Amino acid sequence: MANKYIVRRPIKDTISRVIGYEILYHGENTAYGGDSEPGQRSKVNEFAVAETIHSFLTQNTERIKDSLNFMTFTTTLLMKKVPHLFAKEDLVIQIDDSVIIHPLAMHFVQMYKKEGYRIAVNDFQFAPRYVSLIDQIDYIKLDFSSLSEDSLHNLIEIANGMGKHCIAYNVNTEDLYQLALKLGVTELEGDAVAEKLASKAHDSSYLQSSFFQLLSAVTREEPDIAEIEHIISMDASLTYALLRVANTVQFATRNRTTSVHQAIMNIGITQLQQWIYLLCASNDQGEVDPFFEEFLKLSFMRANFCASLLGYTKKVPISKNDAYLLGMFSTLDYLVDAPLEETLEQVAISDEIKDALLNWGGPAGALYALMLSYESADWDKVSKLCDMLGIAPNMLTTLYFECMEQANEVWENVNRMSGSDD
Repeated sequence: MANKYIVRRPIKDTISRVIGYEILYHGENTAYGGDSEPGQRSKVNEFAVAETIHSFLTQNTERIKDSLNFMTFTTTLLMKKVPHLFAKEDLVIQIDDSVIIHPLAMHFVQMYKKEGYRIAVNDFQFAPRYVSLIDQIDYIKLDFSSLSEDSLHNLIEIANGMGKHCIAYNVNTEDLYQLALKLGVTELEGDAVAEKLASKAHDSSYLQSSFFQLLSAVTREEPDIAEIEHIISMDASLTYALLRVANTVQFATRNRTTSVHQAIMNIGITQLQQWIYLLCASNDQGEVDPFFEEFLKLSFMRANFCASLLGYTKKVPISKNDAYLLGMFSTLDYLVDAPLEETLEQVAISDEIKDALLNWGGPAGALYALMLSYESADWDKVSKLCDMLGIAPNMLTTLYFECMEQANEVWENVNRMSGSDD
């Protein structure tokens, strides 16, 4: 039986704010295709895949709540009432042609619509069977990798005229990204979108030499507390920010923290690393720029995922701390207004990690590639890399969602760490 994977991909508006996530799941392609007799094995496999998705979501819905989730539902998933695992505020039910031509499936779609769920149609066409549903559709999704510019222009113009959200997906290149903006879509999804940030210069004093010295000091295999204390103490803004963090509710002791040394010991190296990384995207008031917030969350997610993956392979000879930094620094070039190669020269990380980040080189590079391939739902590459690293593919989805939950907890921590003195 084919491996089953589930991953979330961000959907962003035209100014790079995340409006939701598409839940992509692998396994249905082999379930609906293959060399079976028509109408026999494919139907059995569809139920098997539906059962897998249903079971997983039943156990993991809490980990993906409080966000707008776009998910494609087959006839079987609709019949199994999988949408009811989500609050209607948190779900967009995506359907495609196989559902639209199925009268029983459309009965369920209409039922969910009446219950208040939103509906999206993949690869919308101006054919009678699609147009008849137009009043029930909230989102129209268009594949930018396969349609001509003229076709896209006509579809988007009509969709916008009817007040429908128009999502461009498979926006995997810069040219397609610019085309989507030019044609007037409302949201975008794809490789180019996942890594796209509005151009914005950093002006924080933390991005000067003292910041990089501190980042280098805390990322050593055995950080020197005295060195860290010295660097922070030489910078009034860093000292102020650290003492502010140390006296928040999360870290406060009976006596107020008044020294840099005491603050470092109370916070601990791991959370100190997270706090320093947060400074990358903070302004002078300690507020996170909304354009960078999603990349910070992604940093913590990737850090946890790489460190966790390391525990399932013996073919990557790096430490868990190095694996954590591999994931965390994967977005550093978007957070710091400087080339990644130049930035990494100022940070005390191993040559193996630098090579992995810059060139995807060596065993660490394969681990890095596995993480990125899973994120981008490149399932063939995921399988090959799992074989190369000796990692069992069937545990990736559960591990991914566990790390996502851990990243959410880290994000809550750093938000508290950067909060008020109360």
